[in-house]
Amino acid sequence: MDVELNEALSTAAWRKSSFSGDNGNCLEVAPLAGGRVGLRDTERPDLEPYVVSAAVWAAFTSGARSGEFDF
Repeated sequence: MDVELNEALSTAAWRKSSFSGDNGNCLEVAPLAGGRVGLRDTERPDLEPYVVSAAVWAAFTSGARSGEFDF
């Protein structure tokens, strides 16, 4: 992982959905430098966050809003 990304992750403003509650079973998201978005699992904080481009994040959230991932 590059130095810039390490710095961005260490100072990231992580947030989670208000629908997730306080039970710890959720994903958190944070905007990062360079137009990237970080994702992490609150059940496994020891794992390195997953990082995607802003375009990938936009495609995912658009699909989620339209119901593309509904079961």
